[in-house]
Amino acid sequence: MNNFVTKKNFILADELATIALGKQLADIVKTELKQGIVVYLNGDLGAGKTTLTRGFVQGMGHVGNVKSPTYTLVEPYDLADWQVYHFDLYRLADPEELEYMGIRDYFNSQCCSFIEWPEKGQGMLPEPDMIIDLAYHEEQRQVSLLAKTALGKHLLSILAQ
Repeated sequence: MNNFVTKKNFILADELATIALGKQLADIVKTELKQGIVVYLNGDLGAGKTTLTRGFVQGMGHVGNVKSPTYTLVEPYDLADWQVYHFDLYRLADPEELEYMGIRDYFNSQCCSFIEWPEKGQGMLPEPDMIIDLAYHEEQRQVSLLAKTALGKHLLSILAQ
């Protein structure tokens, strides 16, 4: 472990609170970080991974539906100053498939990538700036954010204010 690892936990009351957290992360990326991030999302089916991503995508300026890319592997959102990519690798049979879809093109300083089921793409994905774990907590959601880079730590320090 490096000294950049910082953790923040939240209990989110409902879907609206999950979307609000995603929008808050987007606001920090746009106004403070001013560069893209890579986020790994972990959690059971229905734990809120897509809901959190929906809030982020909307917070970055997307108007319209944000759907789960379960069958397409990636859903791109080309916004004015940003590209946001929502990956769902649940149905990925082999990480090598990511090479064929040009996975390296999805990661640069103006791209924000949210990756569900990242373990399925092991060896082909860049290291995350942040790992977000979502879990059921009775009727609510427990969310844990773990910073893995200096960029992730910066984001968490702003979020904690």
